[in-house]
Amino acid sequence: MASVEKRDDGRPKPWLVRWRDEAGKQRKKSFARKVDADRFRSEVEHKLNVGEYVDPKLGRQTFRAYAETWRAGQPHRHNTAARTKSQLETHAYPVLGSRPLAAIRPSEIQAWATGLKLAPSSVRPVYSTVRAVFAAAVRDRLIVRSPADRKLNRIALPEIPRRQVVPLTVEQVAAILAALPPAYAATAGVAAGAGPRQGEVFGLRPEDVDLTAKTVTIDRQVQPGPDGTVQECDLKNRPSYRTVPVGQVVLDALARHLDDTKPGQWLFRTADGKPLHRSRYNESIWRPAVKAAGVEGATFHDLRHFYASALIRAGLSVKVVSSRLGHGNAAETLNTYSHLWPDDEDRTRQAIDDVLTGHVPHMRPSDGK
Repeated sequence: MASVEKRDDGRPKPWLVRWRDEAGKQRKKSFARKVDADRFRSEVEHKLNVGEYVDPKLGRQTFRAYAETWRAGQPHRHNTAARTKSQLETHAYPVLGSRPLAAIRPSEIQAWATGLKLAPSSVRPVYSTVRAVFAAAVRDRLIVRSPADRKLNRIALPEIPRRQVVPLTVEQVAAILAALPPAYAATAGVAAGAGPRQGEVFGLRPEDVDLTAKTVTIDRQVQPGPDGTVQECDLKNRPSYRTVPVGQVVLDALARHLDDTKPGQWLFRTADGKPLHRSRYNESIWRPAVKAAGVEGATFHDLRHFYASALIRAGLSVKVVSSRLGHGNAAETLNTYSHLWPDDEDRTRQAIDDVLTGHVPHMRPSDGK
């Protein structure tokens, strides 16, 4: 409990509030008026009772000092850790780094976000990192609320222009497959015929391919690690773990790799048996191939888009396409590929015409007449 006492020694702030924080440490604060002291005592007691007490002194820690502690404790993969470090050091610390956490206001966060010299699509990841730091500070009770909470503080970020995916044509995919070195053509064949992400392709092993069931199971990926290494990693999310039905074209493309690979080895590997490194593959194998195929600028991820577009053209539902791609939910699939689904205007007109012209049974039960 907190207490209020008056000190009769002529001080300008004679009213003293004393209390013990959740750790049992005694705290105090002075006020010029008793009414202010009583109000503060009530607030402190309430926050202590409901578990919302925040020590004002803790909020004096600078954003940079807390962010570095937060960053060191995150279970980030190497690439994510490097990206987070760069985002903070390049874009956040120069403006917010030396400021006490509790002193940073929503208006300052808005001004900082508005002033970022980045493309709209790059502003949001940087902002998300800063928002995560403040959210952690709230959970650690260093500050009462986050100045970077967009919903609470109505922080506006630049709109991201919607760019519609334009899938590669069958002819372009065929040209790429033909231009790739024979030892690597199957990497693109699997991507175009089963839709895995690049790291998921490079993470395949022989036991992931079931020739009888005609499926490929995706339950791992590889990503670039520190100092040019390659690391085996978990997948992006739970739906990313999936078993995808594949056609004979994909199985035929994998045949030579299955014959030359023992269980536990990587299907696609370097001469010393290590998995492929994304950057080195893209630079020395992929880019020369797409240039030779006449589709310079195409990315490996475009093969995944090609796969999705093929499923959509075949009439598969959003749910099925989302499942095959390993998306977190159907909304992610629609946000990316909704423009590829056939327009239903003609089907709507035909459905109504059929009903009104008697070509289909009426929906309501007969009244017996």
